[in-house]
Amino acid sequence: TLMTISDRQLERYARNIILDEVGEEGQEKLLASKVLVVGAGGLGAPVLLYLAAAGVGALGIVDDDTVDLTNLQRQIVHGSDRLGRPKVESAAATLENLNPDVRLVRHNLRLDADSVEKLLAGYDLVVDGSDNFKTRYLLNDACYFARVPLVSAALLRFDGQVSTFKAYLEGENPCYRCLFPSTPPADLIPRCEEAGILGAVAGVIGSLQATEALKELLGLGESLSGHLMIYDGLSTTFRKVKVRRAVDCALCGANPSIKSLAHHRTT
Repeated sequence: TLMTISDRQLERYARNIILDEVGEEGQEKLLASKVLVVGAGGLGAPVLLYLAAAGVGALGIVDDDTVDLTNLQRQIVHGSDRLGRPKVESAAATLENLNPDVRLVRHNLRLDADSVEKLLAGYDLVVDGSDNFKTRYLLNDACYFARVPLVSAALLRFDGQVSTFKAYLEGENPCYRCLFPSTPPADLIPRCEEAGILGAVAGVIGSLQATEALKELLGLGESLSGHLMIYDGLSTTFRKVKVRRAVDCALCGANPSIKSLAHHRTT
């Protein structure tokens, strides 16, 4: 059910509404939309800020961490006065100040196979801003079974990548497992605290995630489903790589071995 836009909202979202591709009807869609953002860190921070600013009606925030001084170099939804506070509370405080129209749902927990189905219920789209492969695989599989679009991203040092996964659809719509069939060895993919990250790169990739999420909610443009966007900050280049559905994919292939989220409870 679309919402009626008030005069105040017409003014707040005027730069959205003036776009022919959005208009009042598109803004009404956004106001009626519900998005779950997993992670209120480097990626989640710009995602949450831009989705709230755009007028997405409800934002779920999932994170079990607290704000640390090392976060503030890139996690712009938090501030120096929030050190030690749960990230979901810190992020919510910033978003409430930015746009009180948005309903915020705080999930101060670590996502796991037992909680993910309940968390996804009722959301129109999921944005993955997590920093580990275990969560990425879990969200990929859960969104596949729930038939919910997933906008996923990752970053390290000066580089980032982003894609949209809708493998529950027919045709060339691969899932995350088609791209990464198994977790790379830990020594090949260092974590952020080991290799570092230029803070503004998180802003670039998180902003791309927010853009793709808004496009999916509005049904605009060309979806990133079936493509991986790769950003190299040092050379200032973007590459858009075609990703095909893998016939032997464990989740969405011809003979899948993963048929429920019970897989994650045993691995």
